[in-house]
Amino acid sequence: MGQTITQKILARHCGQKSVNPGEFIWAGVDFTLGNDITAPIAIDEFEKSGFAKVFDRTKIALIPDHFTPAKDIKSAEQAKRLKTFAAKHKIKHYYEVGRMGIEHALLPQLGLVGPGDLVIGADSHTCTYGALGAFSTGVGSTDLAVAWMTGHVWLRVPETMRFVFRGKAPRWVSGKDFILTTIGSIGVEGALYKAMEFSGEAVHSLSMDDRLAMCNMAIEAGGKSGIIEPDAVTAAYIRKTTGKKPKALDLKSDKDAKYCAVKEYDVSRWEPVVALPHLPSNVKPVSKVGKVKVDQVVIGSCTNGRISDLRISAKILKGKKVDPRVRLLIIPATQEIYLEALKEGLIEIFVKAGGVVSTPTCGPCLGGHMGILAEGEVCLATTNRNFMGRMGDKKSFVFLSNPAVAAASAITGYITHPGEI
Repeated sequence: MGQTITQKILARHCGQKSVNPGEFIWAGVDFTLGNDITAPIAIDEFEKSGFAKVFDRTKIALIPDHFTPAKDIKSAEQAKRLKTFAAKHKIKHYYEVGRMGIEHALLPQLGLVGPGDLVIGADSHTCTYGALGAFSTGVGSTDLAVAWMTGHVWLRVPETMRFVFRGKAPRWVSGKDFILTTIGSIGVEGALYKAMEFSGEAVHSLSMDDRLAMCNMAIEAGGKSGIIEPDAVTAAYIRKTTGKKPKALDLKSDKDAKYCAVKEYDVSRWEPVVALPHLPSNVKPVSKVGKVKVDQVVIGSCTNGRISDLRISAKILKGKKVDPRVRLLIIPATQEIYLEALKEGLIEIFVKAGGVVSTPTCGPCLGGHMGILAEGEVCLATTNRNFMGRMGDKKSFVFLSNPAVAAASAITGYITHPGEI
């Protein structure tokens, strides 16, 4: 029986020729990461274990991105734990504010993850790196601590669901719409502990930014991971970020690989979609949502804070003004993206339109800071979750969309198709 790309990666990392779904494996890791919420717990467990050294100081990233710049004393102490641990163990990839970016945008940008890798992180959106052809998944802080001790992680090999996207996507339809529509079709538990393999000509025509957005939200369908077979787009991205020849580009699922389910979609007649409160699966085409007034629009996060997201937002906002009732928050995902947006004049467009631009942070996505909602307020965000109380008060409302819809809606003051602007 053939193997999926996920099975092949996991087999290579546990020293076997093949692995089967349901099998437990002790697999070597290529890279690990923790942030200012999850890493302090892992640090506690590591220090209690009695281990004097981490397994490899070059294969750990510590990124204070959730509550930074620190919003209060407690968050400052959390970030300090990372800094102290990084100094003690000479962790190569510690990124302080000023060099820091949202972790799932920063690591690919720095070329720290790539095709065929096995990556774990104490953050559920670690599945993002599947866009590069890696097996990447979120784990608990204790699992992260064990990996720092041993360089390995216990995993149960997941079954794989295959999602095939056919046709050519119309204007304004992005990778965010691909994944929101998928989640809407199968539900938030539709891929529970499954590897979600995205394929088809429509996926392989997407940019790397759109692929990262897709795989980022695999967890919102319950997925263990999301993954896309490496191709020419992957190779070009790896060369750009590392300056090196890409590895493992031959990784593909066998033609006779077994899937627990196969879903097919024709994207040619799609339009941008919106996830309504309070689940990412509560999806409707933007034209069917109605004129829902918004109080806040957030363009950013580990899902849609990359340069292409800012470019499309600026294209819509250029020469326009944000509705005076609306707060528009723009959050470039990394310092490099921020600088690129500055050089291209995008920041000026946002400010002249009436938006504000923040240093990289996860802040508003998890209701941490930089955009908390009051009771009854409505936010349209390019983030990945819209659970009750996710961005603030339990009686607030979060809608999810792609950056084009978000930018258009900031102008009109209600959820709007970008084609209307």
